[in-house]
Amino acid sequence: MRLPGQAASPTKEMGMKKILLSAATVVAFVVYALFQKGGQPAGAVSVSAATAPSTSTSTVSGTAVAASGGLKDGTYVGSAENASYGTVQVQAVMKGGKITDVKFLTYPSDRRTSQQINSRAIPILQQETIAAQSANVNTVTGATFTSQAFVASLQSALAQAGV
Repeated sequence: MRLPGQAASPTKEMGMKKILLSAATVVAFVVYALFQKGGQPAGAVSVSAATAPSTSTSTVSGTAVAASGGLKDGTYVGSAENASYGTVQVQAVMKGGKITDVKFLTYPSDRRTSQQINSRAIPILQQETIAAQSANVNTVTGATFTSQAFVASLQSALAQAGV
């Protein structure tokens, strides 16, 4: 029992501090989550020239027939992009105005870790691209550099196809 003028016990003060700190953390998380929801979806890749500079030119082959989807049919090679541990360059195949295939021409593979990461990331990026029919794909967890370079190279190839 506390008498008038007597300070609260240290245990109660610590408990209040923990509660206030927890409440502040929850509020900060909610604000952060709302901020993220207002912009791009969490995990979406946004690549600029500063984050993934182009290191080569792009080439085109195949027919250049306008398709119903707005993309020109053909095979388009994207620019070679820096992925920190190597270069990523993709080839996109368009048929009937749709992306029908995406191939990695180059990707980091000289280190065991790069091989493990990319053996998992490459099929995911390929599947997501065909499903999305665009370069708007999520970053693969653990393969951020490869994912960013993939998106930049794919955007380059899609630009040639009329996107």
